Amino acid sequence: MGDLVGASKFLSLVLRHRPDAIGLQLDAAGWASLDDLVRLSIGGKTPLTRELILEVVHTSDKQRFALTPDGSRIRANQGHSVEVDLGLAPSEPPPVLYHGTATRFLAAIRRQGLRPMARQHVHLSAEHGIAESVGARHGAAVVLVVDAAAMRGEGIEFYRADNGVWLTAVVPPRFLRGQGTDSGQ
Repeated sequence: MGDLVGASKFLSLVLRHRPDAIGLQLDAAGWASLDDLVRLSIGGKTPLTRELILEVVHTSDKQRFALTPDGSRIRANQGHSVEVDLGLAPSEPPPVLYHGTATRFLAAIRRQGLRPMARQHVHLSAEHGIAESVGARHGAAVVLVVDAAAMRGEGIEFYRADNGVWLTAVVPPRFLRGQGTDSGQ
């Protein structure tokens, strides 16, 4: 299982943030050749095989990666800090979405809302439990409730990634409820 975790982390690095770390080329939509990925990883700290990559893609509960129908190309579903156009059409979100974070970030969130930071989008979940597990990765977790219906009413667009993660440019503080936000619980 350790190989899968290491491979998944390495795929996240090169497909979302640092393709240049191994000389990998992403196209405008974030796709990379699976053969190039395998070839360029050989000799590095995390050598990949086609079989290992396919196992990561097919067994990941977070579904971070997608393959083209012919299996020749791979990309991350979201979370990029490098500029890519995922080609997602605006979608109508559920009335409420959730964002998991660590309690230590609440003061900044109260002032500034949710911002994408180094990523292209703010990531939201339709499920409270998923948001809670995401927040717990960064420390003591808190789940913020996002009034997506009110945001849509003001013309703010949402996109749904292939793995079900909801994406938006920003979430202003007035649309947040939950522990430590001005709007309360």
